[in-house]
Amino acid sequence: MTSVRITRTALTRGALAALSGLLAGFAALTVAELVSAAVRPEASPVTAVGGAAVDRTPAGVKDWAIRTFGESDKLVLQLGIVATLALFAVAVGLLALRHRRTGSAAVLAFGAVGATAALSRPDSTGFTDALPSLTGAVAGAVLLYVLVGRLTAPRAHPEGEEGWDRRGFLVAAAAAAAASTAAGALGRTLNSRNAQDAIASRDAVRLPAPASPAQPIPAGAQLRVPGLSPFTTPNDRFYRVDTALVVPKVDANTWRLRLHGLGVRKELEFTYRELLERPLIEREITLCCVSNEVGGPYIGHARWIGVRLADLLKEAGVKPPSRGGKADQIIARSVDGMTLGTPVEDVMDGRDAMLAVGMNGEPLPFTHGFPVRMLVPGLYGYVSACKWIEDIELTTFADYDAYWVKRKWARKAPIKTQSRIDTPKPFGRPEAGTVMVAGVAWAQHRGIEKVEIRVDDGPWRPAQLAEQTTVDTWRQWSYPWRATPGGHTLTVRATDGTGETQTEQRTGTVPDGASGWHSVVVTVE
Repeated sequence: MTSVRITRTALTRGALAALSGLLAGFAALTVAELVSAAVRPEASPVTAVGGAAVDRTPAGVKDWAIRTFGESDKLVLQLGIVATLALFAVAVGLLALRHRRTGSAAVLAFGAVGATAALSRPDSTGFTDALPSLTGAVAGAVLLYVLVGRLTAPRAHPEGEEGWDRRGFLVAAAAAAAASTAAGALGRTLNSRNAQDAIASRDAVRLPAPASPAQPIPAGAQLRVPGLSPFTTPNDRFYRVDTALVVPKVDANTWRLRLHGLGVRKELEFTYRELLERPLIEREITLCCVSNEVGGPYIGHARWIGVRLADLLKEAGVKPPSRGGKADQIIARSVDGMTLGTPVEDVMDGRDAMLAVGMNGEPLPFTHGFPVRMLVPGLYGYVSACKWIEDIELTTFADYDAYWVKRKWARKAPIKTQSRIDTPKPFGRPEAGTVMVAGVAWAQHRGIEKVEIRVDDGPWRPAQLAEQTTVDTWRQWSYPWRATPGGHTLTVRATDGTGETQTEQRTGTVPDGASGWHSVVVTVE
């Protein structure tokens, strides 16, 4: 009986030691959240460690995460970090039961990891970014030391045996849980309030009428085919691919943009209001992410309004390399430290490259770069579409590699000619008869001249093209297929405005975008 009691006591103490580790980890995170409100939200441990993990993840793994989890990839990463921390906390709690000081020291070491991650981020503001992780770690280490002390301190048992302070542990654990919860709630509230100025500044924006408005979208640009992507993608459905675990909320009233670097005769700085007061252009432009697989969803179309970027460069005295300019690369920097490299020649060759302030008739959403983002028609987003931009530096490709180039993506990335079948869906079961096959094709800055459909191994047949808006937009197409019962493979290919037909050769997205024909398999009933 005594041995059974000892075993139960040991199991109970072990379980409570594990609980002590979890409570210590919880306290560390919530205290760090509270301190981050005084520093900046991006310095919280989960965000800092997650960002550092993203920075160090190979390009192929990032691409897999985007394919597998889509826009939830950041949430999955954060949940993974929390789960790892929970397992670590349990292990530390059990360790502390035997080696109390060593367990607390392990919590401090984990805090040092978070601090190091925060300081390593490209947008780090210095030592203050380490404070949330360090402060949280100290709180967690002290709490673990106190709680485990309740489990190991001898206490007289009513039957004359020596036990441990069960009641004292439960009281201390409950108090710690309550205090940690309160600290976390207060931290989230304060961080939310810090974003209110940014939200208010966006709410106050009234976009001026553009000096150069976009041409109306032709009535024939949107085909009436069920299941076909709309020509204009609503803002809340527009794809989002970036590395920001916390979406930056920038106050337009305090935002500044600096333009400087090689070949700049006159450095320029702009406020948001000054940009809005300049002549604005409005254009229909389709954007595409380099992580978009053949037939993938990471492409969307919007009407953008902004300042022509070439005008700002000319005002600063910049010349393209073809006219003797010293710089051949623009480095755009985001408030979160992201860097994107864009060819100067492409920005200044007459295309509608811009610093966008509006999207589909409203100020940019925060998730898409408010207050200002850059975009260049015809280039994949990772070399052209810097969100939350705050700095433009002129340099050379020989002197500087931007964020993604350091991770083995190509320096220059014109969008490849691609096409996609939207309907019928893969593994669909349409009824025999006339089935409308439809989708979109794109070759930004070259336009789409032809789309063809093939059924099984049959001949290529021309699809009917919707009216083309501009060469910078995608183009819808349709094909009335006389479907016969059985399994069939539908394949699409497009030809761009230069006469080049998209290649059949299938490649992955790394290093400069996917290629190949899109196919869907259906069963006709």
